[in-house]
Amino acid sequence: MSECVTGYIDHIIFRNEDNGYTVMVLKGVKDEDELTCVGTFPVITQGASIEAEGSFIQHPVYGKQFQAVRLTEKMPEDAMAMERYLGSGAIKGIGAALAGRIVRHFGADTLRIVEEEPERLAEIKGISEKKAHEIAIQIAEKSEMRKVMMFLQKYGISLNLGAKIYQKYGDSVYSVLQENPYRLADDISGVGFKIADEIAYRIGIHTDSDYRIKSGLAYTLLQAGGEGHVYLPREELFRRAEQLLGVDASYMEKHLVDLSMERKIIQKEENGQVFVYPAQYYYLELNTARMLRELDIDCPEDEHIVERRISQIQKETGTVLDEMQKKAVKEAAGHGLLVLTGGPGTGKTTTINAIIRFFESEGAELRLAAPTGRAAKRMTEATGYEAQTIHRMLELTGMPEDDREGQPVHFERNAENPLEADVIIIDEMSMVDIHLMHSLLMAVTAGTRLILVGDENQLPSVGPGNVLRDIIRSGQFPVVELTKIFRQASESDIVVNAHKINRGEQVEINNKSRDFFFLKRYDADIIIRVVIALIQEKLPKYVEAKPFEIQVLTPMRKGLLGVERLNQILQRYLNPPDPSKKEKEIGQGLFREGDKVMQIRNNYQLEWEVRGRYGIPVDKGVGVFNGDTGIIRTINEFAELAEVEFEDGRYAQYTFKQLDELELAYAVTIHKSQGSEYPAVIIPILSGPRMLMNRNLLYTAVTRARKCVTVVGSEETFREMINNEKQQRRYSSLDKRIQEAE
Repeated sequence: MSECVTGYIDHIIFRNEDNGYTVMVLKGVKDEDELTCVGTFPVITQGASIEAEGSFIQHPVYGKQFQAVRLTEKMPEDAMAMERYLGSGAIKGIGAALAGRIVRHFGADTLRIVEEEPERLAEIKGISEKKAHEIAIQIAEKSEMRKVMMFLQKYGISLNLGAKIYQKYGDSVYSVLQENPYRLADDISGVGFKIADEIAYRIGIHTDSDYRIKSGLAYTLLQAGGEGHVYLPREELFRRAEQLLGVDASYMEKHLVDLSMERKIIQKEENGQVFVYPAQYYYLELNTARMLRELDIDCPEDEHIVERRISQIQKETGTVLDEMQKKAVKEAAGHGLLVLTGGPGTGKTTTINAIIRFFESEGAELRLAAPTGRAAKRMTEATGYEAQTIHRMLELTGMPEDDREGQPVHFERNAENPLEADVIIIDEMSMVDIHLMHSLLMAVTAGTRLILVGDENQLPSVGPGNVLRDIIRSGQFPVVELTKIFRQASESDIVVNAHKINRGEQVEINNKSRDFFFLKRYDADIIIRVVIALIQEKLPKYVEAKPFEIQVLTPMRKGLLGVERLNQILQRYLNPPDPSKKEKEIGQGLFREGDKVMQIRNNYQLEWEVRGRYGIPVDKGVGVFNGDTGIIRTINEFAELAEVEFEDGRYAQYTFKQLDELELAYAVTIHKSQGSEYPAVIIPILSGPRMLMNRNLLYTAVTRARKCVTVVGSEETFREMINNEKQQRRYSSLDKRIQEAE
């Protein structure tokens, strides 16, 4: 049987701001000195008078409690209640002493004065007219927000999301939700189509609503972007949207026309097929193609002088360049744009070094960059020339005011403030998506030479587009492909086997190699035991590395050998619980001091610093990116902060709410390992979807290792992956836009 209690909130013991679950102490309750009340409440204020509906329960540890199912906040009914409310800290700028003066001055009339004549608060010493006005606004806003949050709670909207919605729409939230809740997906970060659709369902909006179908089509294209696609063929868009919406595709044609008229999508017809682009992606490709064309200008150089300089470079460095490497230097000298591509061991680094020396001898100013901190560090070590991440070179300063996903980040270097360089060399181009390529080209002026280096057989970028492959496929720019495996590299079975895999040739797995091993195991738990033994005992001495530097690479996130399960098990063995190590539960797992972690999405505003001696900051900046890995150094429960030291020496602090941007990284997917290099990699393989378990994926995994590759698992699956050259089709069209550009 439901009961009611009335009282005031003396203090809050615990509150989860995500779901509103609260444990608080009520006073002034009839027949109770104080009463513990628990429940889920959208908005709560210490000092507030409330009426709670629910039932008394006996908690096995905490004793008698009132479990509230409904709570109504009542405005203070007398002077004492008003003083308590105002002095609780609920109203910014009013403390207990000032609250006492207000109530003593106005007595029983305080509530009416605050609500109807707040300007009279200026009669109190210490309150100016401006402050009185601010107090009035706060009280009105709190009252309105309380009503809105109660309204939103009826539709299952969480507190954090409710606060964002209120901040965006204010009291017009009622009309927005009743007319078109799908606006939330467009306007508010963190609200996708599915959340908006759930709200719409609860409100009673029909499944064939125009708003719903248009929003569902836009959402389907956005999801495709998350898979790397720049567009979808119309039939595939309709098929995917049909599955999402449960609405026949025949309803969708007119909505596609509406979205075109609203300029949210671009439809392009080619060879009788219609391709549908989110407008932003279409123009990113179009403008990228135009800018690439503008950079591709002839830079005539005297052939004899170039030959003489190449000879001089070989003499000075003691290296001998083959014909294709010499060709690369000549093409770099004679063109504004060059693509240099090739697999492992084909001499890309030697060629880059020769190109750097060539332009240095001309007194040119060079800039080197790569997509990730790890790749930039490797580039620096290989060339002896400082390389930066592309984001850092472009001087990232954070997100624009509208931080919706898909919006370009704000770079200080752009068309108005271009990079000051004569030659720019970008490595690991296979990782660069269409957003980053567009931003880079915006900051490069015609006349600057741009040299793009990468291996087109690596997996494509995580973000949308297929930039390197499309530039090569367009056939419009100078491309030098290095294919010869040099003697030193040919002694490495990692390099030899990587090229075999890429050509679809089977690899010999007799374990006579010094750097490529295959341990046949056919049970997932046994495979994991072998992986742990390799990391803890076998490999560290063999490759002269710490256990944390040895990386497990797996094809999948889910499953018996997926990232999620592997990380939980590896954490137990590689960083076990210890009284000296603090922990923080997050989602279904936990983080512990000393854990190896990876950033899983771009955060353009997270601040970091590099520390010198005695921990003194010597460099600062913003931006931590998808794929950056590091170690959790400290967890501070009191400050609710965790500090991560990233591999390139940057330290960044995460609030506990930001920890969902990190995940354990003892094992990572092969996709996430792009652009990275590890002393040793372990690849557990058993089974998986045919579309995923392919040659391209295996080639990428093997080429991540510097000293040793160990495959643990099924020989049959390994051989099937080499034979399987089917990749998931990635819809991109930069090559076509380049061919069309004049």
